[in-house]
Amino acid sequence: MDSLSGISVFVLVAETRSFSEAGRVLGVSPSAVGKSVARMEERLKVRLFHRSTRHIALTSEGEKFLERCRRILCEVEAAELELSEASDAPHGKLRVSLPRYSGLFETAVASFMRQYPDVELDLDFTDRMVDVIGEGYDAVIRTGEMEDSGLKRRRLGPFRRVLAASPAYLQEHGSPKRAADLLRHSCLHYRYPSTGRLEKWPLKLGPDAQAPELPLTLVCNSVEMRIFLALDGQGIVCLPDFTIRKELAAGQLQIVMDDRMRGGGTMWALWPASRHASPKLRVFIDHLAKHLFA
Repeated sequence: MDSLSGISVFVLVAETRSFSEAGRVLGVSPSAVGKSVARMEERLKVRLFHRSTRHIALTSEGEKFLERCRRILCEVEAAELELSEASDAPHGKLRVSLPRYSGLFETAVASFMRQYPDVELDLDFTDRMVDVIGEGYDAVIRTGEMEDSGLKRRRLGPFRRVLAASPAYLQEHGSPKRAADLLRHSCLHYRYPSTGRLEKWPLKLGPDAQAPELPLTLVCNSVEMRIFLALDGQGIVCLPDFTIRKELAAGQLQIVMDDRMRGGGTMWALWPASRHASPKLRVFIDHLAKHLFA
């Protein structure tokens, strides 16, 4: 069991890239974490980490050992869960970080709470990049292309980014047909809270065409505000289609230039690779996958 404890410490250090952060999660001092890793290195007779005054990084031997250790911990956790699941329904606290726009999740979360009353949800709606392990999240829900982050993932569903405006705005100003037409329109932009950068509108352009400098009629970090202003006839907005599903169905907003927009995106659930999905997390992810884009 000492070896298993040492493996858990090693994996946590590898995922956080920090003795002090691993110690904070485990509730022990950084020196205790360092000594645990040193004992493992001495027993294995290999160096698992390159250390400097500011950073640590896995050696090639450490990279190989990490993959094995993750599988070991997953098997141990799976064995424990198999025993507990026989008698226990999903229960306990579940902490999840989700995108700032909560409208997509309202119905799914409400129905989940009715179906699993013993699961206590702690939901944090934010668009910033979170440290899943260091900040104590069980999982995060995010959109976009996923890089190899050392996290397990599950695809929840696809979406499209669309340009939309109110019928009244389009009647007054006309409907744009190509990217250059947008220069004559009011454009409502989104600024990413985590980086301060403007979201680029994914317009299809010719091989040698430059992206037009769109009018900055409004810039803000709120999905809800931009939807409100678009409904009020204040301009054209670029949004994931799921954020305005009701407004499109009711004819309050209309999609424009649909054939001039590139691709779409994917929503993912991600959780630490060293952890087997607990019953409460597994049923939550299953529920989102079933209801979000139904």
